[in-house]
Amino acid sequence: MYKKEIEEYIEAHKQEMLDDICTLCRINSEKMPYKEGMPFGPGAFEALTEALSISESYGFSINNYDNYVGTVDLNDKETQLDILAHLDVVPAGEGWKETEPFNPIVKNGKLFGRGSSDDKGPAVAALYALRAVKDLNIPLSKNVRLILGTDEECGSSDIAHYYSVEKEAPMTFSPDGAFPVVNTEKGGLAGHFTAEWEASGELPKIVKLEAGLKVNVVPGKVFATVAGVEEALLKKFADETQVTTGIRYEIEMMGDQGIITAIGEGAHASTPEEGNNALTGLLYYLLKLPLAECPQVTMLRRLHDLIPHGDTSGKSLGIAMGDEISGDLTLAFSLLKVTDTGLEGTFDSRCPICSNEENVLQVVKKNMEDKGFTLHNDSMRPPHHVDGNSEFVKTLLQVYETYTGRKGECISMGGGTYVHDLKNGVAFGASMPETDNRMHGADEFAVVEELVVSAKIFAQVIVDLCS
Repeated sequence: MYKKEIEEYIEAHKQEMLDDICTLCRINSEKMPYKEGMPFGPGAFEALTEALSISESYGFSINNYDNYVGTVDLNDKETQLDILAHLDVVPAGEGWKETEPFNPIVKNGKLFGRGSSDDKGPAVAALYALRAVKDLNIPLSKNVRLILGTDEECGSSDIAHYYSVEKEAPMTFSPDGAFPVVNTEKGGLAGHFTAEWEASGELPKIVKLEAGLKVNVVPGKVFATVAGVEEALLKKFADETQVTTGIRYEIEMMGDQGIITAIGEGAHASTPEEGNNALTGLLYYLLKLPLAECPQVTMLRRLHDLIPHGDTSGKSLGIAMGDEISGDLTLAFSLLKVTDTGLEGTFDSRCPICSNEENVLQVVKKNMEDKGFTLHNDSMRPPHHVDGNSEFVKTLLQVYETYTGRKGECISMGGGTYVHDLKNGVAFGASMPETDNRMHGADEFAVVEELVVSAKIFAQVIVDLCS
């Protein structure tokens, strides 16, 4: 019911929807230091304020939960369905070519810009789904609430704040994954570890290494400074190592110190195999240099043995595993700081349903301790799974099939979404299964027609679940 009306409405408002997405994508809403009344900084605050203002201008009732979360209600009835989206973004990062990160453009059927696919584009698509149902005067017996968060990329404390005062809806989906339906999300271990040693004055040596943006981002560009190695030798090893790693190494001399820039390809930490980790590539390069033997070099060599370049499965840490429902464990080495007397690092591991603290956490802890590292984690995030045969999930799949002509099926993902800790929450859209929209990487984009069909699908889901 109402398919023709929904399709015509969304097509008629397509350009307006893209304009609203671009308005939000121009705002750098990455997490910033707290300011009074702005729990995640001015960027996230501005994005939330703007999104709520847009929603209110379309006649919706809005609510602001202490600038953590904003909500948009379709009506004043009992809520049947929550749609969870987020307005914060990961840092812009390096390597953008199609446009500047916060200067969104539409080009060749794609909307480029940070947040276009993760998750401002899908959030606005969901808003237009609500708008279509409202403006078409489609009768509903239940309410739908669009929930707009601002801290999804850095721990989801915003949603924890929201659910401390509001109850979970009977059904929830987040347009922050992929179609058809993601009913399984892997668990996670963000492994934080340290090591300490005595300083050494011997040359050649590593002076400084501080790499990575966020725990859930595969580093695409990192830097290190070394002392006591001639420029010709640095360049010789750079050329040789690039052949092995696929990483490009740039050398700049400042006196007797060489600044090495390792350039790989960033990616989302849930799919590390889609990038080329500049951090592990930099370690590989540094350990090829004729550095003076010292505790620092010894520990970096041990670290690279545990997480070598190209190992995205956790094999060297002893935790490679997988299952039929959720696939293989993945591992991304994302953050590292090295000084004269110690190091601090973090890796991001996405763990399948067959994982648990005994076969992942305890194994990593022991294997790192055997090499002289201290793992500081006492727990890990369990995997999430919703029954694929529930009426809720079957309805989502049926609507997807109706609007795309594709087969609907349940899939698993490594990325965690807002629904991970909700009893009846799944990820649903807003990209097609084959689309790699460079989420968390340079030149992030959303396919325009995928946003359009997502808005149509979401509107139909609202009608089917809430009439």
